[in-house]
Amino acid sequence: MQIAIPIFPAFTALDAIGPYEVLQRLPEAEVVFCSEERGPIRTEQGMLAIVADRALSEVPEPDVVVVPGGSGTRHMLSPDDPYVRWIASVHEATTWTTSVCTGSTLLAAAGVLHGTDASTHWAARGLLDQLGAVSVPDRVVERGKVMTAAGVSSGIDMALRLAERIAGARVAEAIQLGIEYDPDPPFDSGSLEKASPEVLETCGVALAAEDGRAVEVHGLGGG
Repeated sequence: MQIAIPIFPAFTALDAIGPYEVLQRLPEAEVVFCSEERGPIRTEQGMLAIVADRALSEVPEPDVVVVPGGSGTRHMLSPDDPYVRWIASVHEATTWTTSVCTGSTLLAAAGVLHGTDASTHWAARGLLDQLGAVSVPDRVVERGKVMTAAGVSSGIDMALRLAERIAGARVAEAIQLGIEYDPDPPFDSGSLEKASPEVLETCGVALAAEDGRAVEVHGLGGG
């Protein structure tokens, strides 16, 4: 079973690595990091690089696709973008097509989410709707063979659910135990619905500073 994780300049590290840590533990899984060209691809802040061992053209028929998000997605939403074209091409034959965070905007740009419920980072819900999907606040959304996760850390939840669909609940639970995924956060502000207005404002400013854009959340900036 080949699991392809396409990475691109300015992707979010945990969007890719969280699901990788889960899915590489599945029996007979081959996880492939791929990109437009082989070589190191740097994350949003440029401090970390992951090596793409294969070009997109060398991964024509993956069984599973996991598309991460990141600020780089903002520049990739054209149907002519090489990643979007690749997603549209391979989706026809995948067993599962999935995304984490704003990776769902690339799925939408590829036509995978037209009129379909999907999740994304809370700051990108409006954009996802503009691209033809129906954004919902759920942490993981499964619609047919398409599975989308909300922001960053939710990719681990999505991967565990995907592991269950592929190999059964016992295997998924064993993977969860193996990575000791038993969240007990010190704060309860991990979703838009739970965060205070003050925390939302602080986070919105930080996100805008990260990728040079304004954040569209209940009146905070645009697009």
